[in-house]
Amino acid sequence: MFGLWKTAADATQYRVQKTDADWRRLLSGPSYQVLRQEGTERPFTSPLNNEHRQGVFKCAGCAWPVYSSKTKFESGTGWPSFYQPLNKQAVLTHIDTTMFMVRTEVHCANCGGHLGHVFNDGPQPTGLRYCMNGVAMTFQPGAA
Repeated sequence: MFGLWKTAADATQYRVQKTDADWRRLLSGPSYQVLRQEGTERPFTSPLNNEHRQGVFKCAGCAWPVYSSKTKFESGTGWPSFYQPLNKQAVLTHIDTTMFMVRTEVHCANCGGHLGHVFNDGPQPTGLRYCMNGVAMTFQPGAA
């Protein structure tokens, strides 16, 4: 839908694959619910929403770098928001028609974990708002 990224439907196989039992052992309950069952955390509950240091946000399932702190902005939505992924290989998207609406869902390109959704109401230079679940990511301070 947004042209820059491959869709999740195009990905026939992710580099990181685990059984459901393995994912359940690896992830916390909330992270499993978001990353593997495409859930959504409650707004304003993630410490990453208020993370303002320089660094890289990574998928909590596989440690794949997905966003730079340089593209993070305050959206007021209650979830960490970015105007673009770290690079073209970071995420995949596909259309989500759940919840009686059409949205574009964002997944980790490495393990397929659900990260959040992307919307057309973000700041320039892209005009996009990647609204991510904090429990689906970790933060590594340092060079972004």
